[in-house]
Amino acid sequence: MAGGLAAVVAWPGRLLARLPRPRTLRARLTAGLVVLLAVSCAAVGVAAVVELDGFLTSRVDQQLRDVGARFPASLEHGTAPRNDNDGDEHGDTRRQASGTLGVRLLDGKVTNAAVVPGADADYSTDLTVRLTGHDQAALAAIPADGRPRTVELSALHGYRVAASHGLDGDVLITGLPLEPVEATVHRLELVAVVVFGMALAITGVAGALWVRWSLRPLSRVAATATRVSELRLASGEVALPPRAPEPDPRSEVGRLAAAFNRMLHHVEDALTKRHASEERLRSFAADASHELRTPVASVRGHAELALLHPGPVPPEVTRALERIAAESARMGEMVDEMLLLARLDAGRPLEQRPVDLTRLVLDAVTDARAAGPGHRWTMELPEEPVTVTGDAHRLQQVLANLLANARLHTLEGTKVTVSLETERERGGERAGATAVLKVHDDGPGVPAEVQPGVFERFTRADRRRTDPSGGAGAGLGLSIVAAVIEAHGGGVTLESRPGATTFTVRLPRCGAR
Repeated sequence: MAGGLAAVVAWPGRLLARLPRPRTLRARLTAGLVVLLAVSCAAVGVAAVVELDGFLTSRVDQQLRDVGARFPASLEHGTAPRNDNDGDEHGDTRRQASGTLGVRLLDGKVTNAAVVPGADADYSTDLTVRLTGHDQAALAAIPADGRPRTVELSALHGYRVAASHGLDGDVLITGLPLEPVEATVHRLELVAVVVFGMALAITGVAGALWVRWSLRPLSRVAATATRVSELRLASGEVALPPRAPEPDPRSEVGRLAAAFNRMLHHVEDALTKRHASEERLRSFAADASHELRTPVASVRGHAELALLHPGPVPPEVTRALERIAAESARMGEMVDEMLLLARLDAGRPLEQRPVDLTRLVLDAVTDARAAGPGHRWTMELPEEPVTVTGDAHRLQQVLANLLANARLHTLEGTKVTVSLETERERGGERAGATAVLKVHDDGPGVPAEVQPGVFERFTRADRRRTDPSGGAGAGLGLSIVAAVIEAHGGGVTLESRPGATTFTVRLPRCGAR
């Protein structure tokens, strides 16, 4: 029983939870306006119905007091009166309102019960009404204090009755029907439902239009914010959209628009300064790299020339000259890489020619096998050649950097697998629209703290194997990979854990860009 009661009490809450909730501010304001108006209309309607019902009921009570017990008193002797014009009881009957009920009880039992017919009824008919046992019990339970009460009679429906003591020790009950009162109240309820329903519908439409008009400045601010959120602000020159219109500054929306525009101004100023700083740094890197190429080549040339001297040279000098030549060679490679990155950052166009990526993989793995014979090199290539559009020299450099990274950062005996395949574009509209190149090794993996910035410049991880040449590396190899692939309209990702490291390169194939 308690569980059933709890379920009944919780049912409205579950019903409200299932109702759709407005998500936009405009919908919430409109729904709130309609709900408040609905509550107000319901309160007004209920108050009007209750007040009208009470007023009409009080009028019926007044009629009961005016009528008194004349009609039921005529039932004290004999049966219900007839229209034979030989007694005052007939005049009493005619003076009563239609539907007036008269009941006589003696010792708690109904002895007589009659109802006055309508004005167009034949007064020769019998006025007696037959009451059920339930009706007789309800009438017998009414105290004889003259106060009006409401009873429901199965034969006559709702009645307002008052009981008083008769002259013969009996109880006389007079009643008037509540049907006119109920009909009037029901009509008021119907009119209230129709009028308030129309008012709610009109208010809902008008309120939605008013709220939409009032929130137009906020919608413009939201549209400007959406356009700003779609811009790529990470690098490069950024052109912010026009400012949001500023309405009345005294309103909340006006203050929001003004604050948003000030924020956009500060953001634009910061982006402009950052872009200018990047341009200066890029120009400096390009100029410095270009200017350093000549002196570095000169130093390397002089060191190699000194090593070719036929005369006797002390071993210490020979060792120093060899180190000078090696370091100048490494410095030359670093300068070339920095110059390449500066040119890619500046948006220098690359060659756009068909490139057989399968042939590049074969050549790169052959070179890597010669440079790292202690590793196990395998390939997984498709039967048909995979062709992309791009710069063959730069793509060859990408493959060389990826394989060198796998060779230098893993121990001897590590298995390195280079696979090449094609995949469908998202949605499956074009088959083989993307070339996918993967370089996988079963080495110790890239440290977790290094993975987020592995494609950034000058990022280094602890080597698992020392470079035989003694070079420490500049940390530019993977950044060059990312820059070249991005310049080709593709992308590169890393997935690494101990025992499984995979670099995945995706490039659009010929005609797919």
